[in-house]
Amino acid sequence: MQTTGAAARRHFRSKVDSIRPTYGFDDVSLAPGTETVEPDDVSLEQDFAGIPLRIPVLAAAMDAVVDARSAGVLAGLGGLAFLNLEGVQARYDDPAPVLERIASAPDDEVRAVLAAAYAPPVREELIARRIAEIHAAGSKVAVAATPGVARRFGAFCAEHGADLFLVQSQVSSARHLASKYEPLSLAEFSRFMPIPVAVGNTTHAQAAFALMEQGAAAVFVGVGPGAACTTREVLGIGVPQVTAVSDVAAARDAFFAETGRWIPIVADGGMKKGGDIAKAIAAGADAVMLGSPLARAEEAPGRGTSWGMAAPSPVLPRGTRIRVGTIGPMERILFGPSHVTDGTENLVGALRQSMAALGARSIREMQGVEIVYAPAVATEGKSWQLRGR
Repeated sequence: MQTTGAAARRHFRSKVDSIRPTYGFDDVSLAPGTETVEPDDVSLEQDFAGIPLRIPVLAAAMDAVVDARSAGVLAGLGGLAFLNLEGVQARYDDPAPVLERIASAPDDEVRAVLAAAYAPPVREELIARRIAEIHAAGSKVAVAATPGVARRFGAFCAEHGADLFLVQSQVSSARHLASKYEPLSLAEFSRFMPIPVAVGNTTHAQAAFALMEQGAAAVFVGVGPGAACTTREVLGIGVPQVTAVSDVAAARDAFFAETGRWIPIVADGGMKKGGDIAKAIAAGADAVMLGSPLARAEEAPGRGTSWGMAAPSPVLPRGTRIRVGTIGPMERILFGPSHVTDGTENLVGALRQSMAALGARSIREMQGVEIVYAPAVATEGKSWQLRGR
């Protein structure tokens, strides 16, 4: 049937016409250039919000990953751990039995076990005790809390020796609207706090730039990519990490050009292998935050399991407990020697080797290497490896 008249002159625009392609770690590869360097000449050091790091590795604020012991171990290896101020470490004098119940609960009972474990209130005296224990273990103290309790714990943590405060939520925005309470103002909170305040998580360049303008000392990137997170399934939101990190890094670069202040970007979640970490840095991250990969360490409190901060929610859990196993000491996971060939051990060694092969002598130089769209990179020529899987 021929269309005539006004209908023929109209232009209909569908939302799907504006869908842009986005990329995760499996979609891209890093392209070698004209130079290579010796791995020993690669420097991974940086100043992260006032804390010196020898490696760009942060441990996620997850109860299965961070306690005073694991924080001290990671600090000794050159990284930094974040303590969850709303986790079991701040609810129980001795969290060990609770962690054991979570780790050993049958799959069909773990939801109820998690909800019960996080029912007791957070106690400020325990927060002070954990900060002191982490300092005694030889580490700087980085703590994380949701915006709803940041005002309550912020000054308290600073007074008791915390070095960095992370305001972390599912999605961080420059302006949060609420009719029933007064939302946290990052600009006001940052001015009020005597220690640096980092913010996460976002995937949006404009939001990240606004957060930097409001005083964020670092910006964390990632909505739903974690191995134990189900946000993308439950809520239907998220942006693949290579695109998300690249977008936020563009905001960081623009902010630096305008102000001369470099705000570190952290790729938070979605990385399992050394190659993933290399791609995150190449996309623009200054550091990576790891959860489940570090939950596999002997020193991790999760006893071979891992779960996210939103998993215990009594009304809408957006995470689950997963079994990751215990494979060895944290030092082997980060520095080797690797006992496997899949890239899940010696993560820092893999990053250093990747940077050397790409001619990058520093994190900043790694951020300038070429990224190519390469969906075939994992399967090209690998038929013998893939056979029998």
